[in-house]
Amino acid sequence: MKRSKQLAFIIILIGLLGCTKEPALKVYSLEIPTVNAVHSSAYKSKSIKVTYPQSLKDQISQKMNFSYSSIDSGNYQNSEWSNNMRKLLQGTLIEFLDESKLFKVVLPETSTVKEDYRLESIIFAFQHQVRGELSHAVVSIQFNLISMKTGRLLKSKRFSYKEATPTIDAKGYVSATNRVIVRLSNDLLQWLK
Repeated sequence: MKRSKQLAFIIILIGLLGCTKEPALKVYSLEIPTVNAVHSSAYKSKSIKVTYPQSLKDQISQKMNFSYSSIDSGNYQNSEWSNNMRKLLQGTLIEFLDESKLFKVVLPETSTVKEDYRLESIIFAFQHQVRGELSHAVVSIQFNLISMKTGRLLKSKRFSYKEATPTIDAKGYVSATNRVIVRLSNDLLQWLK
């Protein structure tokens, strides 16, 4: 009888511990968009350096941001990006620009190689926006192309996207964000050409 009480106590204790355990942290990343190689370009023999994106408005980190209004926002507790979002974005830009063969070489900001052009970016929005039953991944980034030979701004453009999420949770937000990144990569390549 004493043994069965001990067994029952252990089973109850394990059950309670299992119920109080926090859900596992889910880690997400950006998918690298597939882009077609550009066969002829004015930049074919030139190098470009992609700088670390800056954020003027929201704090951009490894946390996934969401908002319920223009003044009410927060972070997902059990979901996050695999790295700081600005690093993920910089890496994604470098990878798809390199794949496109638009430039001879695409360099990170940390490279000591002198570049012909510099691509700077400013993040205005990168979040999951929930407004009642409506849910969107919102991304707004301005790009500046600078000639390092003259130090002059060659062109500047802000790209803004609002993509509906398939579900109103972090997984749905990531899915919609990856669709935005595909659109952004195509639009950015067209603009750079």
